[in-house]
Amino acid sequence: MGDIVALEGIQSRSQTLISRDVVAVIARIVPDVTGVDKVFDYLVPDTLVHSLCVGDRVRIPLHNRNVAGWVMQLGDTTSQFSDVDESRLLSVIKILGKGPSQEIVDLARWAANLWVGRLRAFFVTASPATLVAALPGSRYTQVSTRKKFDLDPQIVDAIDSSRISVVRRGPACSPRSIVLTAAAQGPVLVVIPTLNRARLMAASLREYGLSVAVMPQDWAVAVGGVDVVIGARSAVWSSVPDLKSIVVIDEHDDALQEERSPSWHARDIAVQRAMQLGVACLLVSPVPSLRALHSVDGVVASLDPVSEANHWPVIQVVDRRLDERWSSSMLSSDLIEQLRDHSRRIVCVLNVKGRARLLACGSCRELVRCDVCEAAMTMSAGKQLECPRCANARPAVCIKCGSGKLAVIKAGVSRLREELAAAAGRRIDEVVEISGGDAAEKNEKDKNSEVVDQTKMLFVGTEAALHRVRDVDTVVFLDIDQEISAPRYRAAEITLSLVVHAARLVARSQREMKSASATSKTSGGLVMIQSMLADHALLRGLSSHDLGEFVQGEMSRRELMQLPPFGALAQVSGAGVEQVADILRNNVLLQVSTTNKEAVLVKSSDWATLANSLSDALTNAATRGKKTLRTKIQIDPPRA
Repeated sequence: MGDIVALEGIQSRSQTLISRDVVAVIARIVPDVTGVDKVFDYLVPDTLVHSLCVGDRVRIPLHNRNVAGWVMQLGDTTSQFSDVDESRLLSVIKILGKGPSQEIVDLARWAANLWVGRLRAFFVTASPATLVAALPGSRYTQVSTRKKFDLDPQIVDAIDSSRISVVRRGPACSPRSIVLTAAAQGPVLVVIPTLNRARLMAASLREYGLSVAVMPQDWAVAVGGVDVVIGARSAVWSSVPDLKSIVVIDEHDDALQEERSPSWHARDIAVQRAMQLGVACLLVSPVPSLRALHSVDGVVASLDPVSEANHWPVIQVVDRRLDERWSSSMLSSDLIEQLRDHSRRIVCVLNVKGRARLLACGSCRELVRCDVCEAAMTMSAGKQLECPRCANARPAVCIKCGSGKLAVIKAGVSRLREELAAAAGRRIDEVVEISGGDAAEKNEKDKNSEVVDQTKMLFVGTEAALHRVRDVDTVVFLDIDQEISAPRYRAAEITLSLVVHAARLVARSQREMKSASATSKTSGGLVMIQSMLADHALLRGLSSHDLGEFVQGEMSRRELMQLPPFGALAQVSGAGVEQVADILRNNVLLQVSTTNKEAVLVKSSDWATLANSLSDALTNAATRGKKTLRTKIQIDPPRA
């Protein structure tokens, strides 16, 4: 196709199309056909000229059949909009229904370039599930009909600044006040990790007299105009007229990243959309991600230290190095004390799936970690220590005391179930074992697919247990070290996300608990973290509710290693990856490292260079006649 040219006067629903009597109108169409990664030009018939708009779904002829598609651009024959002769162009058959607005179409084109994805994927996400022929009228409510509520002055200032801001609120703090304050300033788009939470929030907002559209089922209502549009990650693609602000709740949550290719992140889409529109974007989280803190150009709004602490449960860090049974059992004295309180519902978490072997020094009890990137090291067949994150290798000795006596720390959930039952004085059938695969832990529907006996008081399992058990008083991370020291560059952030989920789970507990650090009894929930890295900046920050030291240290490490947000990272996998990797290695602006036989990591100094290089490499590989080329590209992979 010819160069993409924006024709003034025909790019918006509110603008009038050029008269058909003067020029012929051409529509550039994105076909709704799997595997087709091209756009095609079509003539617009006289009968459709004045009703066809950018984003509309249309019916077009393609390869001897009629298919659906979206209008990406409109142009004319006098501006060299198309390099195809007018006499050779086929005509649009008919208009099927409404689609994304001009703003969303522009956003999709930007995202398709950055995430090296097909335009169709973004148009599908931004379109209604069923055809919409006409839009309903606006449903904005009058201020006088709304229930009165207190405005958050920090949120008002952030919205008035029309900039990107980070809002830090504790896990027990409801984001409802933030959304209500934003809605008082004008129409707001709210993105939240799960659809279930979106529906609960919508019901709460309606009690205050606000009109709410829950995506994706209320697509037409949202386009018509409401006070609040809310939904899971795909809601960030909603067409919202007169948008005043965008609020991303729990921006740190991995559920906001698309699992399929293209692997866009709702936070990044929201930030770009707010910048294009010149409106405020609020990134809300108890533990803001480094990506959010690095990209913020507004304020970092937080409560005073006392109020912040009140929105966190008690977080107790247990130093396993001080326990004489550290090498033979994961049941510390503090945990046993909790287990023997039969009035409390306790969940013990141990992620055994995909865990790395953990080693500790038998003399000084220091966890064996890489001296370059601090990941947990494993023992190779040659009796050497190897780092699965950065491939660093060294002799099997402790770098702290020089001892060659290393202990292997490992445990299975089934054996732990028996130990927990014995320590708690319960029968084995009174301890419920819960486990789930990766898919179950990522998909909310699968998380609740297994029936868990909620009458029991003691549970043990992987992090899936955090999603399947209700009314919990104590959550115990039996071995947080395998999360902190996992061979992933975002290991610490993923650990924080787990702790936040546990903190929310126990936030409503009102049973009496006995703190291990004091003899007095305290009412509320408890998150107990067992670790041999008790002096880690992350754990110290969780205990004091101040993660400033951890963030500063992690930022410095990322900058030194040129990892996001200071660099760009992508993972290329699938059939034909070796051919693509060979092309990428010839690019002096990239670093290509092999992770396994079917995937490579590609690193660059910036996202634009990375995206352009990957796109060119795929094009070159395809032109070399590799018919089996079936590669998958993940930009900023969440668990690389």
